[in-house]
Amino acid sequence: MRLYAPWEKTFKKIATPFEHFLHAQTTTGLVLMITTVIALLLANSPIADVYAHFFHTKINLDIGSWSLSHSIHHWINDGLMAFFFFIVGLEIKREILVGELSNIRVAILPILSALGGMIIPALIYLAINHGSEGANGWGIPMATDIAFAISALVLLGNRVSPSLVTFLVALAIVDDLGAVVVIALFYTDQIHFIPLIMAFISFFILVAFNRFGIHAVLPYFIVGTIMWLFMLESGVHATIAGVIAAMAIPSKPKFTPVDFTMHTKNLLDEYDNYPVATDHTMHEKQKAILQNIKDKIDSVGSPAGRLEHSLHLPVSLLVIPLFALANAGISIDFSSIGETIMEPVSVGIMLGLVVGKVAGIAGIAYLAVKMGIAKLPDNSTMSQVFGVAFLGGIGFTMSIFVADLAFLGNDVLIFQAKVGILAASLSAGLFGFIWLKFLSNKPSS
Repeated sequence: MRLYAPWEKTFKKIATPFEHFLHAQTTTGLVLMITTVIALLLANSPIADVYAHFFHTKINLDIGSWSLSHSIHHWINDGLMAFFFFIVGLEIKREILVGELSNIRVAILPILSALGGMIIPALIYLAINHGSEGANGWGIPMATDIAFAISALVLLGNRVSPSLVTFLVALAIVDDLGAVVVIALFYTDQIHFIPLIMAFISFFILVAFNRFGIHAVLPYFIVGTIMWLFMLESGVHATIAGVIAAMAIPSKPKFTPVDFTMHTKNLLDEYDNYPVATDHTMHEKQKAILQNIKDKIDSVGSPAGRLEHSLHLPVSLLVIPLFALANAGISIDFSSIGETIMEPVSVGIMLGLVVGKVAGIAGIAYLAVKMGIAKLPDNSTMSQVFGVAFLGGIGFTMSIFVADLAFLGNDVLIFQAKVGILAASLSAGLFGFIWLKFLSNKPSS
């Protein structure tokens, strides 16, 4: 009999289509937590200056007369994070096509809750910062860090139902979509139209690849990279290229399951027709058949699914940790931290993420259920949705990302924002976990 670790038992209880996705998000959450602690330790250590200087080191990319020069911090935020947003785009596309967002009757609750969880935090922030130089940060408390939120929910084990996990996944993905729209529309200072037009031409080339049935990844990668470069020059944040490119990746496999079964069966029959050599080595033709079967296995999965599966690990273990190391390291002066937390920017973010998310997500969910517009997730209670709403207040990755855009060049406001984000994310995570673990009511059997 196999022995399971506590987390493995939890994953056995979760609906099969979400197992890999949730496992990846939980891994991301754990790694993100560790790298955030490391970043904070480095920023408050004797080598803090070395740490800060490293991420401001310039890296040049020169091709002939063309040159691109940015700091390591900039390359991470504008370059590597494009892969993160590409994954976000693939997740959004999957949910719309075959996931929780494909059925409007099921999707209505997470969609409405996510909208409430974006609008109310933004309004709370604006109410506190209206007319001040920090007003531009209204998009910061709108975000939810899906990795941290799902990690907390999965750790609760059988305290929450699989449908509640699914609800949070759908809600967070709608939230991600909202954050992408906000970044594209409101955090773009100046638009250069020629590069933007070239970026859209690149996108239409990707769409053409899809329509012509091209399933190889390399052409999409090359044109997607070109689109990213044009987007970088256009003034629109370059990471948006990742989301847009994801929409063009084919989501249908080359072979249907029936075709795959038929082709594979014929190949296996052909493989069995070759006699086994005395030294158990394979005939060259058998090796070719096995390679053919492998190709068929690759073809029965969609390029979008394969890319999402293959990129989750490097994004989880490389891109997100580097982002945390480059952005989460803030030097904390404990003698003045109380004053920083009481600054309007910090207060707006904390109230937005902790109070606004709960009011927006749980409040809208309650009204939608009471009015008969939607129904609660199976085997869950309104009390549990309230706890999930707290977890929605873990903004972290996306909130820090938006803060850097909102207060570009203003280190004081960025510092205040990051303090507020860290305090709010920690508080929301603890409140949500404690509520769901000890205080929420499970549905009666």
